[in-house]
Amino acid sequence: MDVKVLSSRLVKPRYPEGVARPDTTEHVPSSVFDRLTYHIQMAIIYAFTAPAPSTADIERGLADVLAVYRLFAGRVGAGPDGSPGVLLNDHGARLVEARVDGATLADVAPNKPTPEILKLHPDQEGEIDEVVQVQLTRFACGSLAVGFTANHAVADGHATSDFLVAWGRAARGLDARVGQSLSPPHNHPGLFRPRDPPHVEFEHRGVEYERPAPANSSHEHHGADNVVIHKAHFTKDFIAGLRAKASAGRGRPFSRFETTLAHLWRTMARARGLGPHETSTIRISVDGRRRLASPPDYFGNLVLWAFPRATAGDLLNRPLKHAAQVIHDAVARVDGAYFQSLVDFVSSGAVEREGLEKTAVLHDVLCPDMEVDSWLTFPFYELDFGTGCPTYFMPSYFPTEGMLFLVPSYLGDGSFDAFVPVFEHNLEAFKQCCYSME
Repeated sequence: MDVKVLSSRLVKPRYPEGVARPDTTEHVPSSVFDRLTYHIQMAIIYAFTAPAPSTADIERGLADVLAVYRLFAGRVGAGPDGSPGVLLNDHGARLVEARVDGATLADVAPNKPTPEILKLHPDQEGEIDEVVQVQLTRFACGSLAVGFTANHAVADGHATSDFLVAWGRAARGLDARVGQSLSPPHNHPGLFRPRDPPHVEFEHRGVEYERPAPANSSHEHHGADNVVIHKAHFTKDFIAGLRAKASAGRGRPFSRFETTLAHLWRTMARARGLGPHETSTIRISVDGRRRLASPPDYFGNLVLWAFPRATAGDLLNRPLKHAAQVIHDAVARVDGAYFQSLVDFVSSGAVEREGLEKTAVLHDVLCPDMEVDSWLTFPFYELDFGTGCPTYFMPSYFPTEGMLFLVPSYLGDGSFDAFVPVFEHNLEAFKQCCYSME
């Protein structure tokens, strides 16, 4: 795919007439959850068929929505006291225009992420000054691909999806504000306060934090060069069948997420050829907004993780219900008390005293473990720049073996897609058992 970049510019916030300009020297400190999460570029791809929205509408909407979501127009950096955070200096977001000549979106758009689609994003090499980068790539057929990236250290998937929906509203000339306030609430020193004295009820060493590995230690793995991303499509009927099987004899059925993830956990264990005594752990993102009673529409990171674990023998020799129950119980344990315990643990000074490091760091290979990001409840498909919702949406190319993304299908019929990075030599085994309910 030959992508030609036509222009690159900064889009700065545009404030309504008569509204006082905000302080551009304010520094928003990173919360405990911002510091704890992955510090990566979160990248997604949207596709809009002809007639695609105009660049003028998209850019105008971006300028207007950045005036509301100012964290996404700022710059990541240290504050006056040296603490990490975001300077609300209205630096702006990067907007790149590009085109692909002689090809249609249907010709080049894959149904699963490949290295080729990285060309639909702005260059991610080197230092990235902007929190948000957008590339608009137009095709000969009139279709449009929107490559969106945002710094995960600033906002999680929940917050980013709110931004994207508001961006569409602004592009359509509608109000992008959140409630009655100009901007959504973000972190401040009075939020996520520890108890006095701190009361650490749960163990956080070896969970969110760990002692650094010895300098001469190495993580052996197969390497990620032979990882491919497979898209598994689960129909509404198949999911219903899984739920019925897993929930038989249970008063309250397991959720669609719990059931499907349990199925994928077992499928991955079989496809990887794990031995019966090997333990597999899943890292599952858990949203803390309701658990911590955070302000409505809070913008930032507010996620911890559940870690269900089981041996491959238990996963494969016991029924689907067992895996679903392990997942359910692990997520249930990450409640409001657990979130508050984490806040107290960090404020206690143990991290600094013991030289602990966060566990949310990228690895090329997770085997025998897994990680899952569920976007099933986020309104990513509600992004509408004025010509209708996208025809397609998916995570960008992210070839970490064992890191799964679950997203609603573009069909809108209750089905959803799992994007599953697997070793190429395990792919056929995965396909053979992915759609089996045995």
